[in-house]
Amino acid sequence: MSFLVLLLAVWVEKFSALRHRIQRDGGWVRELHKLESSTRMAPRPWLILTILVLLPVALLGLLLVVLEPVAYGLLALPVHLLVVIYSLGRGDLLAGLGPFRDAWRREDLQAAAHVAQRDLDIGADSGEQLLEKVQGHLLWEGYQSFFAVIFWYILLGPVAALSYRLLALAEEHGQNPAVVERAGQLRHAFDWVPVRLLAASFALVGNFVAVSRVMLHELLNWNISAAQLIEKVGLAAGEIPAPVAGPDGINSLDNLWELLLRAALLWYAGFALWTVLP
Repeated sequence: MSFLVLLLAVWVEKFSALRHRIQRDGGWVRELHKLESSTRMAPRPWLILTILVLLPVALLGLLLVVLEPVAYGLLALPVHLLVVIYSLGRGDLLAGLGPFRDAWRREDLQAAAHVAQRDLDIGADSGEQLLEKVQGHLLWEGYQSFFAVIFWYILLGPVAALSYRLLALAEEHGQNPAVVERAGQLRHAFDWVPVRLLAASFALVGNFVAVSRVMLHELLNWNISAAQLIEKVGLAAGEIPAPVAGPDGINSLDNLWELLLRAALLWYAGFALWTVLP
């Protein structure tokens, strides 16, 4: 059933607006801010995360325990699908990069800096640094929006996938530094294995030797963030040259996107084989 859910999730994401109707975080974020502003709860970040992360996933787990034995699990299928779609990343990554791509292609660095700050919340001191940060943004968003969620869904089911997204939301929208820090710590632990698995996938679909050089030093490094690691490995795997203005700089973004697509196909093929083999 898991493989069918993943196929349906991709279909819904590409050909339906259902994803945007499902991914509504306003109520959850309001509850987060309400608990963070409470004088009784604010000093207890772990309790806040327990209420807003552990409690929902526990309820989801209980619901699945009830539904799985019914009708050969068919009633659980829509729950799996809804949770996976909700757990995927927010927004349209390629559409969000559109204005930056247009400005960079025209070699209008001032406009590129403006739209990067407005649309991507990325600032830089120079054009070269700006493109490097956008490249890193593309790789990180591709990873955390899709690969991390798919990994945890395949491994532990919708409960783990939902846990990852709720921790990500707490880290991104939290206003209490203690809550943001604790959510970031837990998310770092969630990221440790899947980001390295994606790095290994990049080695298979990209420059194997260059990725191996990077991973030789970073494979067991607990302190490097997932965003830093996936940026270093992705740039090496895609053989991305030094940043330049104009169409060549846009080509580097296209190459990184193609790298992510090849890695996604590799993951789907591997999961399909795992599903059919005894």
